Amino acid sequence: MEKYIDIIKNSYSGYWNYLKQELLFQNHWDNYFYGLIVISLLVWGLEILFPWRKNQAIIRKDFWLDTFYMFFNFFLLNLIVLIALSNTIAEIFDDILKIFNLSVTSFQLFDVDNLPKWLGLTVFFLVSDFVQWNTHRLLHRVPLLWNFHKVHHSVKQMGFAAHLRYHWMEPVVYKSILYIPLAIIGNYNAQDVAVVYFFTIAIGHLNHANLNWDYGILKYIFNNPKMHIWHHAKTLPKHVRYGANYGLTLSVWDYLFKTNYMPYNGRDIELGFEGDEAFPQDFINQELYPLNKKS
Repeated sequence: MEKYIDIIKNSYSGYWNYLKQELLFQNHWDNYFYGLIVISLLVWGLEILFPWRKNQAIIRKDFWLDTFYMFFNFFLLNLIVLIALSNTIAEIFDDILKIFNLSVTSFQLFDVDNLPKWLGLTVFFLVSDFVQWNTHRLLHRVPLLWNFHKVHHSVKQMGFAAHLRYHWMEPVVYKSILYIPLAIIGNYNAQDVAVVYFFTIAIGHLNHANLNWDYGILKYIFNNPKMHIWHHAKTLPKHVRYGANYGLTLSVWDYLFKTNYMPYNGRDIELGFEGDEAFPQDFINQELYPLNKKS
């Protein structure tokens, strides 16, 4: 038990020191904090210059709420919960494996570090994205998980910052499911993964942006604003009642597994979910949902 307490303490102190370095710009090109700011400003600029919904305000409904979510979820949530939790669970998992004289490397198919860097990063990205696509489907199919995912679907006007409006429990689910698949292929260091991180953040921001883009033939590979808006549609036909277009970065999984749905131009469709009129509108009550659910 003392070992786990030390892990939690070290996780907090280590991440706090890392976060200070990010804020003071003591890291190099892979600075996640300022990288997020730069990507957000660039995509917001595109929204202002080339708006799809021209009557949507630049400072749209819930713009500041989503902006707060952006920084809270990507930085403060890690400090409060995720780093300590993930490090502790990883250690507990390793300790359980040791009982059977095993380790995570016992299941490792190969190590991406032994591949050419471009190939290793590609494998890392594809495995991560596919696992997250499946996890996203679970968030829509499992009632308990859907209650958490409602926070993201409470967005009523799409814009880049809506990308990172999500319940604190979501990354716990994603990271837990992603842990073993990534352990099987080995791990890249943080600086290398930054390339994948910045790419996925940019695509995610664009998916939620007020932009009339589908990338032409590349729409069959990459998720895009015209496709992703249907994922947020409030009303869907019965055959896709659990949702569609689950792709985070890649749309190819949806086309391969027949979960794609784009019946027509969705520029002006209503967003949300059934009963969202009674859903909490503020950050605190959204984060406490469904614990504060009235029925």
